Amino acid sequence: MTNTPGSPSPQGNPAEGSDSTESTPGPEPLAITGALPEVIAPDEPLPRSAPGKSLKTGFILAFISYGLWGFLPLYFAAITPTGAFEILGWRIVFSLILCLILVTVTRTWGRVSATLRSRRVVLTLGLAGGIVSINWLVYIIATTSGHVLEASLGYFINPIATIVLGVVVFHEKLRKLQWAAVGVSLVAIGVLSVEYGSVPWISLAIAGTFALYGLVKKNVGGRVDSLTGLTFETAWLIVPAGVVLSLVQIFAGGLAFGHIGAVKTALLVGTGVITLVPLLTFAGAASRLPLSYVGMVQYFNPIMQFLVGYLLLGEHMSLGRWIGFGIVWIAILILVIDALRAARSYRMAVRASRKLTG
Repeated sequence: MTNTPGSPSPQGNPAEGSDSTESTPGPEPLAITGALPEVIAPDEPLPRSAPGKSLKTGFILAFISYGLWGFLPLYFAAITPTGAFEILGWRIVFSLILCLILVTVTRTWGRVSATLRSRRVVLTLGLAGGIVSINWLVYIIATTSGHVLEASLGYFINPIATIVLGVVVFHEKLRKLQWAAVGVSLVAIGVLSVEYGSVPWISLAIAGTFALYGLVKKNVGGRVDSLTGLTFETAWLIVPAGVVLSLVQIFAGGLAFGHIGAVKTALLVGTGVITLVPLLTFAGAASRLPLSYVGMVQYFNPIMQFLVGYLLLGEHMSLGRWIGFGIVWIAILILVIDALRAARSYRMAVRASRKLTG
């Protein structure tokens, strides 16, 4: 969620030191997204505007993506008592199988071959695969052990993590409201740490790995489409997945696959589908929607996860947790306000530039 090298960094501010002298603003900057996580970046440049029909289709695809991601806790909870490591292993295996099938059906082996010739891209995708596997594992552990609310918190604070990475890695300058959002988020983490009795490591691990994954994927932006990227990432992970499944078989009392009933076994097989489908629909949405819209829709995912955890799975929310989550939501509101203000400023700059250039 892809930019070419030298393009805006994950949280959206253009890289420092640019010597461009063009007077006409380029494509809509990522800054207006409120730290859009680049987990599945669009494979083609995003349009400045889109016809109404394209926008409608884009919103439909975006809500399909975030709706599927939002209901993932229910999906993984339904596979229990299968352990998190086994679910992760099968998810990698069946995701790779589905990727290879789709590459064959869409006749895009040429893209795979072209990517294979770039050692740097292949190694970068391997690193991305390793990072996203950690994200998957922590998320699966959270959703199968009654910590869905903590997982949703991770995706709420992911934009903040992305902003922090932009500052640390790219030495980017933040706007005042972005600094305020970071500060408010730190307060929220402090409150929740006191409430939980420890640092909310699940939330921080999910937010950190998700943001770091976007940072790594940025380095192959524009050269690898979503399907090809996921194919290489899961291919890198297939051997570790085999090792994990073997260890589960030997030391954890055997694999649950095939021994938990037809429905749950089918759900394990379907982990490939629920991994790939929302990624592809999001890529389709991102290619049809301005980045500002995509940046706003991203919050639909953690909202859905929060509602699933609280209303459907019945996870407890103490007063301290409500306060901590409330402070996080204030930080998100600050980011949204900042994003709207930046979008307005950008549109005004575009109109002024067009008037000057006739």
